[in-house]
Amino acid sequence: MARKYEMRRRAERVEETRQRITEAAMELHGTLGPARTTISAVAERAGVERLTVYRHFPDESALFQACTAHWLALNPVPDPRAWAVVEDVHERLALALGELYAWYRGTEEMMSRFFRDGPLVPALAGRLEEWRAYEQAVVEVLAAGWGVRGRRRRLLLAALAHAVAFGTWASLAGSGLADGEAVELMRGLVASAAGYS
Repeated sequence: MARKYEMRRRAERVEETRQRITEAAMELHGTLGPARTTISAVAERAGVERLTVYRHFPDESALFQACTAHWLALNPVPDPRAWAVVEDVHERLALALGELYAWYRGTEEMMSRFFRDGPLVPALAGRLEEWRAYEQAVVEVLAAGWGVRGRRRRLLLAALAHAVAFGTWASLAGSGLADGEAVELMRGLVASAAGYS
């Protein structure tokens, strides 16, 4: 019985250490950025030796994967499927952009460092691809039901891709616009692209 307790307690300590390392990496990625976060800094923040970090995460990619999963569990991205049920294209667009822009505002520090450092850190290539796939899924949901084809369809897709991008929100927020104002501006752009005046 005592041996089982010891084994369970040891497993708990291992998991606690792994969690501390993951949270330390996440904090540093959000403040310094992934490109400037070193294993030594993660170890120091977590209160462990560098070797301990490597025991839990054999390479940078494994650490980034754990960090991303933990961060997304704390900051789940808006689900495009929830918007798909809204039939009116203008209402759907306003709802989606409102939720997306609020999420951007709440995650601005991490997202700005993610996009800044993503191209510099090979271990983030997969995360960038996943984000692009998410943006594409959002665009597909928002593009349904406009009833446009050909050139108008291409313009609509381009306007939607622009409207949902973090960089667009960051630029508008940086210009002093509130999220509601940014939503209205992008709604106008998308409607114009689709030929609605």
